[in-house]
Parts: sequence; structure tokens; C-alpha cells
Amino acid sequence: MSSPLPEGATTALFPLNAVLFPGGVLDLQIFEVRYLDLIGKCYKNATPFGVVALLQGAEVRQRDPSRPTGDAFAQELFADVGTLAHITELALPQAGLMVIRCTGGSRFRIRSRAQLPHGLWVAGVDAMAPDQAMAIPPDLQPCANALARLLEPDSPASFELPPMQRPYRLDDCGWVANRWCELLALPTAQKQNLLQLDSPLLRLELVGDLLSKHKLI
Repeated sequence: MSSPLPEGATTALFPLNAVLFPGGVLDLQIFEVRYLDLIGKCYKNATPFGVVALLQGAEVRQRDPSRPTGDAFAQELFADVGTLAHITELALPQAGLMVIRCTGGSRFRIRSRAQLPHGLWVAGVDAMAPDQAMAIPPDLQPCANALARLLEPDSPASFELPPMQRPYRLDDCGWVANRWCELLALPTAQKQNLLQLDSPLLRLELVGDLLSKHKLI
């Protein structure tokens, strides 16, 4: 994976109806002009781009007929905290289409943002501290045990799981919490709130509450 984001850096943004967590895997199909050049450059130079959760608007740029001709695109609003995406695989199945796989790197907080004429968002960002490695306390061990069962090759649910990057860190609060955040069918806003928490222990505690509520542990 590429080096962490330098302090006070600028990065291009990719707003999505999803939340990317550190250590997560994200597959994307790229066909919008504003992203094709960006992704090509990021892959060539081994540089990341920023994934942020959309709060308003669509992933594909939409025209807004109610606005003046010179400002004819619907407004896009997105969260202030996102995650760097590092491209690990890229394919070109046809002209004008890229298929990529990314892994989630460090989190960042946006301090300024601007939209370029062709629609690409760029932002001045500050790196956020990574989760500290933290052993799972006994009362939250069922969260890790339930995830381990899902990840077993002979698990009935294993074929339905999204891809997960090895090595599995089933003894770490942040890693287990992040993987459950990806697996649980939660509203984007709720996932975003979990991403923004500074404490991996608190994130896992809240995940544990959700697992208990849905009788998954």
C-alpha cells in the first residue's frame, strides 16, 4: 500500500452511496469522464483518491432542469470524513470503462473543497490518526467469534460475503468492528458515524449492541 497521506495534502474525491472503512475492499466500475482520467493517473502513479459518503445527490452526475442553464447539475453534498482508497487492480473491459479494486487506507478530514469545471471534486484534507491496535475484551469476544464463523470456508454464508483483505485480524477491536460495519445492512449515515469514531473499542461496543439487537451473537 502507498505511504500515508502527508499533512495538509490535497486529494481528489469520489463521493459514493457507501462508506469505505480502513482495511476494507471496494470494487468500482468507472465510466464517468470526470473519474476516468483520475483513476488512470492514480493507478499509474500509485497514489490514492478519497472516498466520501454522499449525503445529497447521486453517484452519477445528474442534470437539474430547475437550475439556470449555466449551473445545470444537481447539488452534491458529502461527509467531511472519508477514507483513502488505494487501487490494487485495474481492468479495461471495453472503451470508456474501467473496473477497479481498491483497499481502504487511512481516514482523513476535509478542511476545504472545490469542484472543477468538469465535475471532479478536490479537497484539502488532514490525515486522521489510525486506530490503535487494541485487544478485544472478553465481553466483546462474541463479536469476533461470530465473524470468524462467517469467514470459515465451509460456512454457508461465506460465498455471500464481500471480499476481505488478508490477514484477518480477529484479535483487534478496530478490524473486527470495521468488517462488521461493512457487513451489516445499516443506513449510510449510521456507518459514517461509526467511521468517524476515534475509539475502535467504542466502535466495537456499538457494533456489539447491533449484533445483540439482531440476535447475531
